[in-house]
Amino acid sequence: MWCNVGVTTADDYRAFATREACGLSPAYERLASAVSRDADLLALIEGLPLAKRQPNLLFGVVRLLGGPVEDPAAFQAYVRANWPAIEVAVRARTTQTNEAARCAVLLPLLAALPQPLALLEVGASAGLCLYPDRYAYRYGSRLLGHGRPVLDCALTGIAPPARVPTVVWRAGLDLNPLDVTDADDFAWLDALIWPEHAHRRARLREAANVVAAEPPLLVRGDLVDDLPAVAALAPPEATLVVFHTTVLYQVPPRRRAAFVELVRGLPGNWIAAEAPKVLRYDRLPEPPDTGFHNVLALDGTPLAWAHAHGQAAAWFG
Repeated sequence: MWCNVGVTTADDYRAFATREACGLSPAYERLASAVSRDADLLALIEGLPLAKRQPNLLFGVVRLLGGPVEDPAAFQAYVRANWPAIEVAVRARTTQTNEAARCAVLLPLLAALPQPLALLEVGASAGLCLYPDRYAYRYGSRLLGHGRPVLDCALTGIAPPARVPTVVWRAGLDLNPLDVTDADDFAWLDALIWPEHAHRRARLREAANVVAAEPPLLVRGDLVDDLPAVAALAPPEATLVVFHTTVLYQVPPRRRAAFVELVRGLPGNWIAAEAPKVLRYDRLPEPPDTGFHNVLALDGTPLAWAHAHGQAAAWFG
């Protein structure tokens, strides 16, 4: 994704505009394109640690602080005028987009595993993806489940699942877990949603109600150092499923490799939905379109291209 060695900050913002925001967020497409051509803003951004230069983080912080994100000129002027406060917030926060709709692309795998399940999400943020059994799903004309929110997903290459999974234990591991009942944490989750996506804001509120009613176990910890201890808490009669979605790009490559080695050795199953440059696989087919896709994989075997916000998945495995 972002901040690759040998790739400039201007390249990162240009790629975000053309591959990730294009067709999904005109406002962020305009902002990212403008930043990629603004030498002064690029110089400010390049004064940040490498992992803090990503567009989503900067744009989310500006939204959180009440700055303009619709007009590039107003955004650029605001960032210049308020850079000290923006820098403090960027350094203090991380991108923790918690999109419940990602459950829709995980569901075909979760429903097919031996039931019941013990779910352990790495990079869980506020834990909204730990409740696939509590949401409802619409795959074309097929409606599955009875909860809210209703998650729409276009599946190709596979039939929709016939059931929702049975979950008896749910836990999340995160360096900075968020609490949906905390006003500041919820404001940050809201700020990370792209400006035009009112449907995702409504979905966030509905999913947050589910989580607040029955909070999961959220552990503050590291994905390598602390994963075995949290996994050991899962009930032995359930199938342990360790999963993560759009998380590992924030993990340095050596630490990422250590995590992969560790998770492969745990009992149960491992589900990953990450960019192909983050977790690499041999002989992947071409993605279904030119947009940004994650690779959905089970136990290291790639199975589908999945949109990062859970709106579609194209199965090939």
